Amino acid sequence: MSTESSTPAVRTAEFAVSGMTCASCVMRVEKVLKRVPGVESVAVNLATEKATVHASAAVSDDQLVAAVAKAGYEAAVVVPEAPAAEAAGVDRELIAVLVAALITLPLLAPMFGLELDPWLQLTLASIVQFGFGARFYVGGYRAVRAFAGNMDLLVALGTSAAWGLSVYQMLAHGGMGAHLFFEASAVVITLVRFGKWLETRARRQTSAAIRALNALRPATARVRDRDDPARERDLPLADVRIGDIVIVRPGERVPVDGIVRAGRTHIDESLITGESLPVAKETGARTTGGSVNGEGAIEIETTAIGTETTLARIIRLVESAQADKAPIQRLVDRVAAVFVPAILAIALVTLAGWLWHGAGVETALLNAVAVLVIACPCALGLATPTAIMAGTGVAARQGILIKDAQALEQAHAIAIVAFDKTGTLTVGRPTLVEFEVAPGHAREDALGLAAAVQRLSEHPLAKAVVAAALDDPDAPRFEANAARAVAGRGVEANVNERRIAIGSGRWVEELGADVPRSLMERAQALEARGNTVSWLIEQTQARREVLALLAFGDTVKPTARAAIERLAAMGVQSALITGDNAGSAQAVARALGIPAERVFAQTLPDDKARVVAQLRASAQGIVAMAGDGINDAPALAAADVGIAMASGTDVAMEAAGITLMRGDPALVADAIDISRRTYRKIQQNLFWAFVYNLIGIPLAAFGLLDPMFAGAAMAFSSVSVVTNALLLRSWRAQAGAVDEARAGKPITRPA
Repeated sequence: MSTESSTPAVRTAEFAVSGMTCASCVMRVEKVLKRVPGVESVAVNLATEKATVHASAAVSDDQLVAAVAKAGYEAAVVVPEAPAAEAAGVDRELIAVLVAALITLPLLAPMFGLELDPWLQLTLASIVQFGFGARFYVGGYRAVRAFAGNMDLLVALGTSAAWGLSVYQMLAHGGMGAHLFFEASAVVITLVRFGKWLETRARRQTSAAIRALNALRPATARVRDRDDPARERDLPLADVRIGDIVIVRPGERVPVDGIVRAGRTHIDESLITGESLPVAKETGARTTGGSVNGEGAIEIETTAIGTETTLARIIRLVESAQADKAPIQRLVDRVAAVFVPAILAIALVTLAGWLWHGAGVETALLNAVAVLVIACPCALGLATPTAIMAGTGVAARQGILIKDAQALEQAHAIAIVAFDKTGTLTVGRPTLVEFEVAPGHAREDALGLAAAVQRLSEHPLAKAVVAAALDDPDAPRFEANAARAVAGRGVEANVNERRIAIGSGRWVEELGADVPRSLMERAQALEARGNTVSWLIEQTQARREVLALLAFGDTVKPTARAAIERLAAMGVQSALITGDNAGSAQAVARALGIPAERVFAQTLPDDKARVVAQLRASAQGIVAMAGDGINDAPALAAADVGIAMASGTDVAMEAAGITLMRGDPALVADAIDISRRTYRKIQQNLFWAFVYNLIGIPLAAFGLLDPMFAGAAMAFSSVSVVTNALLLRSWRAQAGAVDEARAGKPITRPA
C-alpha cells in the first residue's frame, strides 16, 4: 500500500514478503530492493514479514515486486488482513503438520520389529519428503543461490540422503530385508515443520498489539454543530476537526485529545499515563483520547486528531519498536553456514578418494552417502525445537506463557528487568492507607461518617473508604441522604442531621475550614510520599470544621519484594518506570529495595520506551520490561524481552513475548529461570548432535562406518537429544501462594 509522504517526489511503499526464514533472507531482500534505481532506503522486518521501501514516485510497485521475485521470494502490496484470515492461515499450517505426522507414524513400525512393505514405506516417505518437505528444498535452493547455508539446506540435504539411500538399498536388495531409513527423513521433516509452525504463529501475533490499540479509538464522537451550537451530532472520528467541541458523557471513552472548556469530572487515564488514581479535570485541563470519563459530563475543544493524538503516537511507537527489533540469528543457522559446505566437501572427497584408490563405484558411493547420512541433521534439527517445546510446555503449566522462541532464547541473558509500578508491582487500586482524626474526635465515629457519605459514590476512592470501614468492627454504620457531588471538589451529604463533606485540600481552602496544624503537617508528609489526601469536614451555619485526614495510596503486591530479592540473587538488576509522581515511585522503590538511581517517575509512554532504550545502551546484557497497561506497550515492544501481566490489558499481552497468567511479579524470576534452563538444554543438545557427527563423519569417510550403523547412530543421537530435552518437564515454578494475612500491606506505613 503506497502513501504519499510530505515530500511529493518521495513515497513510502509497504509490501508483505513471504518465504523468508532467517536473517540472511532479510539481507537478500534488502539488497535486491536497494538495487532498484530510485530506491532511497529499505527496511525489512522478519517478525512482521513486511518490507518498507522509501523510493521516488517514479518507482512503481510492480518494479519492487519483480525485484523481490528475482531473489526467490514473493511480495505483494500490503492489504489489511482480517484476524480471522490470519488465524486460518496458521490453522492450515497446523493441519499440514498433523497430516505429515499421521503419514510418518506407520514408518516407525520397523523400529519396533514390525514388518512394513518397502513399497508402502517408499510411498509414504515420498509424500512427506517431496510434499510436506518441499518448502525446505525451496529454502535450500535460495541459500545455494546466495552462496550461503541455512537450516533449510541442512534438512533438504540430510533427509534427501536418507531417502535416496533407502531407495537404493530397497532396489539393490530386492525390497524385503533391506535396511531402510525412510522413517528418519520423514520424522525430521515433520518435527522441523512443527517448529516452523510455532514460529509462524508467533509472527502472526505481532500485529495483534496494533489492532488492540486501534480498538481504543471510539468510532464516533458527539460534536457540537459548527453552524448551530445548540445542536449536537454524532460524527465519524475521521470527520472531527481541530477546534470542534466534543461532548463526553459520564462513563464514555474520550475520543480526542483536547482541552476541557466546560464541566468538571474525574478521568481514568491509567491505561494511557499509568496514573493509578482518577485525575480531576476542570476548565482548562487537558484530556487524552482513549481515557475513560468519570462522573461528570464535559465539553472538550479538540486540539489533536488523526496521527497527532497521543494514542496514535503510542501505536507508532509500538510499530517502530517491533520493526527495529533485529531477529536473532539462530545458532543452528550460523553453524549450518559452515557445516553444510563442509559436509558436501567431505562427501565429494570421500567419493573421489575411494575411486582414486581403485574401489568400485558402489563402494565409493555408499561411503559418500554414509557421510551424508551420519551428517543428516536429525539431532541438529531436533535440538532446538524439542527443548523449546518442553520448556514452553512446562512453563505454560506453571502460569508462564512464552509466545515465541525468540523471547525464550533471549530471556536467559536478561541483565535488567524494568518494572512498571501500577498493576505490576502494586495492586493497582487505591486503598485507605492513613486515617487520622483531629484532636477531640473519635476515630471510629469519624470513619463511620466518612463511609456513610462515600457509600453513595462509585468513585474508586469512595470504595476504599467503605472497604476500610467494613474492616473495622468498631466503626458505626450510619445512613446518609441528600448527597451532592461537587465535580473536582468532592461529595457532601446529611448524616444524622449533620452536613458532612469529603473533599480535596482545594475545597477545604474554598470553604475556609479550620485545619489543625498537626494534620496539615501530616498531610504534607503524606503527599510528598505520593499519597492522595482528602479531608472529612463538618459544615454548620457557624463554621466549617475538619474532622479527619484521609490518605489514599496503592499497595505493594505481597510477593513483589521477594521477587526483586530473588532477581538480585540471580544476578539480575531491577528498575522502576512509572507514570506516577516521584514521591509514590520512591516509596514503592524503598519498600521493595530498588535503588533510587534506577527509579524513573512521571514517564509518559514514549518516555518509557526511551528509558528502556537507555537501559539497553548501558546494560551488559538483555533488558526486559514488565508491565500491564496500554501505556507500557511501547516499552514492552522496545525492550529485548517484553513481560506482560495477564491481569492487565490485552494490548500489553500482545506486545510482549512473555505473558504471566497470574499477576504475580515473582513469576518474572521463574520465566528467566526456565529460559536459562531451556537455553542450556539447547546448548547441550547441539553439543551431543555434533559429537555424533564429529566421531561418525571421519569413520564414514574412511569406510569404517556402514550406512546401516550410520543410520543407527543418527537415530540414537536423536533419542539422546529428545530425552535430554524432556528432562525439563520436571521443572517447577518457585512462585507460590502467599499468606493472605500479609497481603496488601500499605506502602506508606513503616515496616
